[in-house]
This record gives sequence, C-alpha cells and structure tokens, in this order.
Amino acid sequence: MKYTTIPHTDIKVSKICLGTMTWGNQNTEDEGHAQMDYALEHGVNFFDTAELYPVPANPKTQGRTSEIIGTWLKKTGNRDKVIIASKIVGRTSDYVAHIRKDGFASIEDAVDKELKRLQTDHIDLFQLHWPERLTNTFGNRNYKHDSSDVWEENFNKVLGDLEKQIKAGKIRHVGLSNEKAWGTMRFLEESKHHDLPRMKTIQNAYSLLNRTFEGDLAEVAMREKIGLLAYSPMAFGVLSGKYIKGTAADNARLKLFPRFARYSSAQSTEATKRYLDIAESHGMSLAQMSLAFVNQRPFVTSNIIGATNLDQLKENIDSVNITLSDAILDEIDAVQEAIPNPAP
Repeated sequence: MKYTTIPHTDIKVSKICLGTMTWGNQNTEDEGHAQMDYALEHGVNFFDTAELYPVPANPKTQGRTSEIIGTWLKKTGNRDKVIIASKIVGRTSDYVAHIRKDGFASIEDAVDKELKRLQTDHIDLFQLHWPERLTNTFGNRNYKHDSSDVWEENFNKVLGDLEKQIKAGKIRHVGLSNEKAWGTMRFLEESKHHDLPRMKTIQNAYSLLNRTFEGDLAEVAMREKIGLLAYSPMAFGVLSGKYIKGTAADNARLKLFPRFARYSSAQSTEATKRYLDIAESHGMSLAQMSLAFVNQRPFVTSNIIGATNLDQLKENIDSVNITLSDAILDEIDAVQEAIPNPAP
C-alpha cells in the first residue's frame, strides 16, 4: 500500500480509501465486516462513511452503514488502526428531510448521533456533505444563479460550530464534499482571517468520465494544499466495463437503482468503450486503469473505492501497484479531448 498525509495534519492515510455507502443495503453487515478485515490486512487504514448512508437515502436504513462500522470497531478493537471520515448532510431537500431539516445548523446533533452509531469517541475527519446554498452540484455542468435562494452566508458560523466539536474532542479535522471553487475559497479565507478550523480535504467526484475537478478546483487543491478525496472513481461500476460487456450481475448498482444514471449517457458509454480499448491494448482491465489514473493525480490525497464483493475489492486495492506510462496517459487525454467530461 502507498500512503499520503492529509494536508496540514500529521495523519497518514492509505492512497486507497474504503468507501462504505452500499453497506446496509446492497451489502450485509457480515459482508461489510469482511471488507474491512480484508482492507486492513492489505494496508487500507482509511474508511469513509456518512450519516446519510446507505444509498439510496431511506428513513428505514439511514445510519446503518455507520452502525456496521461501529459493530466492527467494537468486535475487533481496531479503532486505533484506522482513520474514520464521516459527513453531515447539507441543504435540506425531500431526499434528506428524514435526517434533518436545518442543514449545518445542527452540527453537534449530527456529530453526537454519528459517534453513537460508530461506537467511538471521535471522528478523524468530519465533512460537509454538500453546500447549503443552491449551486451546480450532482451532474449540473453550468452554474445558474437563483436569486430566490433563501440561503444566507454562514461560513463563519459553520466553522465556529465545527471548532466547538474539535475543542470538545469529538472531531479532529474538517473537510468539504461536493463543493465548488467559490465555496472552497470562502471557507479557506474565513479560517485564515478569523483563526477558525481549516478545511483539509474536499471529497468530490473524479474519474475518467468526470474530470471537472480539473477546471478550477485542481489549482485550488495544489496551491492551497487541500487534498482531494476522489469518490466514484469507477463511475458507479461503469468503468469496470461490465455494462458494455453485458457481464453485470443482477445485484449491480445500476440494475438495482436505475435512478443513478449519472454515468450512463450515450457520450459516457462511447467514452467508456474507448477507455476499454486503451486498457485492453495495454494488458490491463478497465477497472485497473481507471483507478490507477486517479491514484496518480497529484492533487489526490486518497481514492475512495467501493465494492460489493471481495474479488472487486482485491482488484481495486491492487490498482495502487500500477503506474500508467506517459504514453497511456496521452491516450487517455485524447479521449478526454474528444469527449470532455461526459458525466459532470
């Protein structure tokens, strides 16, 4: 395994982070425990969860993913061997109304409930899952200003509330997720000028099919030293090639939950076919190439992989041992130039 340091901290995390959002829905508790056992045995010390999980969000299963991590921590006594990241939901919508209706106004409540589910006394990295304000997240390519948005700027208050949780010892560090360049810089600016906690990481989608992070945020990440925790590097399994080849199992995510169609457009399918040709011409699986590409990006602190079985998990973890040549990267960039970011 390879390790990096979360920027502005002394925390060493594995380049591969174990994503958990299927546990409690697609995966059972036993399967989640088996994945954590395997991951830790193979050097993965970084697990990511959220109060929302598992997905799709559902009042009946909400928080179950973290509960599965909690029972594993209690059973194994491995808390001191792993770094745990979690998140609080952002803007209220029908999708998350069963969790909370006042967004980041209830940070203490979110932290306390998550600590109970995780059966631990602290969370290493606590992230804001998405902005409270209206902006172009989750598949919307362009920003369109909505003057009817009732959100009022509250960066200082949010950081102040997070600081209280840090001083109480409940969380160690803070980060962002699904944030844009403006929001990221405002949080950094507020922390700098008011001596408030600094955002250390940003967890955004990043893959061969979605490199929009490179538009503005990659420069922010490099110059401000805020590390990307890349999620959906496999584009909901699309970049395994199994949907193109017709080998997807009946319990594959897009078969179970067709609403997750972010990576299934005609343009995404065409780009995936081209990436599959590149991988196979160089003797790799598409999954290996897709993950190795993300692993090598200089702004990536950790690559959040997810798996529904141990075979997938092994292949995903093993990607850390693959280094793509400049020639392969040039071929990848040629596809990106021809079909840029088909799944923003």
